[in-house]
Amino acid sequence: MNVPTHPRLLPGLTGTPRVLVLAVLLTVLAIGATFLLDPFRNFQLATAAAYLCAVAGLTLLIGLSGQLSLGHAALMIAGGYGYALTSNALTDAGIDGVPRFVASLAAGVLTATLLGLLLGLAAARLRGPYLAGLTLALVVAVPAITSVWSGVFRGDQGLQTAYNPVPPALERLIALEQWQAWVAIIVASVVVTALALLRRGPLGLRMRAVRDDETAARLNGVPARRVKVTAFTVSAAGAGAGGAVLCFVTQSVGPGAYTLAFSLLLVVAAVVGGLGSLGGAALGSAVIVVLPWALNAGTAALDLPADLSQRLAGNLSLLVFGALLIAVMLLRPTGLAGLATSWRRRGTGSGRRPAAGGSGPAAAVAGAGPAAAGTGAASAAPAPAPAPAGTGAALSDADATPDVARSAATEPTDAAAHPRPAGTPASTDPSRTIPIER
Repeated sequence: MNVPTHPRLLPGLTGTPRVLVLAVLLTVLAIGATFLLDPFRNFQLATAAAYLCAVAGLTLLIGLSGQLSLGHAALMIAGGYGYALTSNALTDAGIDGVPRFVASLAAGVLTATLLGLLLGLAAARLRGPYLAGLTLALVVAVPAITSVWSGVFRGDQGLQTAYNPVPPALERLIALEQWQAWVAIIVASVVVTALALLRRGPLGLRMRAVRDDETAARLNGVPARRVKVTAFTVSAAGAGAGGAVLCFVTQSVGPGAYTLAFSLLLVVAAVVGGLGSLGGAALGSAVIVVLPWALNAGTAALDLPADLSQRLAGNLSLLVFGALLIAVMLLRPTGLAGLATSWRRRGTGSGRRPAAGGSGPAAAVAGAGPAAAGTGAASAAPAPAPAPAGTGAALSDADATPDVARSAATEPTDAAAHPRPAGTPASTDPSRTIPIER
């Protein structure tokens, strides 16, 4: 039985309507907060929203499907170049305003999605350090790619995009930085909402099943390779949206801003916020934007020597992020999102008790996957009567699936409360046996 850990916001709504309503409310609150910020803070907010698109896709890729990517900066720059090239082409064609932005954003997302699809097809055959090495090689090769095709990408200088002014209907109400923050918030809201709905749906359940036990997921009919490719493609689409929004905010895109250090910084944001948590992705994105600025402001206020200040510039933030990553992994592996959840549980004085039976993703998928229909899966059909001892037709709890063994381990008092009569076989409980077809 699950005990609620804290009062729910909007308790009358569940499922998709609840996600959509919360997305609208949070978007309105974020847009309203821009009126309380100065132009520089609005610029930081727009940058954090652009990072959120990439970090949200990355945290679902690592946290749900178990695939590590160290090259999401390459996917972001693909989205940025797709946006910039399309925007400049439409500007030359005399198209501007909102239509130019929407078309350029779609082109940037499509470019990154196609690149992510190619990476996903290769990543489906790789695991662990091999997959990380593949994505790492991609982000390292970005400067070389832009230099070889310098006629298109303009080499290290990058591309400049046309000026995107505030719409005439809003130019008397808000400044340019506030308008950019609005656009970034709306795009980030759409991306995060889509990822939240995906996580709650069947695809999210299959991702968890593949992450927890790929072999068990395959035996239950889950197409593991297709799930991995889809996860990588969806994550790449989020990164492409983030790169396009960042190009819209800065009005430029170039390889100098999407280095290996920046790609690792996205991973730090996902881990510090909490892998698999979209709220944690928002916190991590804010951290990687605010913390470098705070460190630079702090060192400037100390009136340090010029040579020391020059050495600390840029390097101090990397040192702090590395120490922060190590501290989070050792002390709070669930990140800031897990820390907030534990605080809410302490405030309400309640917890969550484990369920009596197995509740893993693979067990849940087993009842809905193709293997449940006509393949004799144990979770889809009633358990047969126990076979006589010595026939080998049933397995004991020690040989059962991890979920069943785990559920047996969580009920140690059952055997003491109801002792088994002498001479009774060890596996006579139909709920704890797994039939084996001869």
